[in-house]
Amino acid sequence: IGKLLQQGYQIAAFDPEATNNVKKRLGDKIVFCSTPYEAVKGRDGLCIFTEWNEFKQIDLKKVKKLMKTPLIFDGRNIYEPNILAGLGFSYFSTGRQPAGKRA
Repeated sequence: IGKLLQQGYQIAAFDPEATNNVKKRLGDKIVFCSTPYEAVKGRDGLCIFTEWNEFKQIDLKKVKKLMKTPLIFDGRNIYEPNILAGLGFSYFSTGRQPAGKRA
């Protein structure tokens, strides 16, 4: 997050478990959201760093409608690439080839 902020990116975050600790480190340098939907509203991308069920079970059609750019970087591989591609997302997951590029 620090490197992204240094490059001028704006960050909105949703993480009810880590918010207090992150606020101590970053203060008001990022926007802390109370829901995952609030965090994606009007955003150019979504990065996922946890496997929580609330992310696994999120309404991806609603997420896409809320986002400015439907782009997901998934660090936990919680979604199936072909499903996300079918919904119109640009989807990148750790250690996997992009949807439609499998050997």
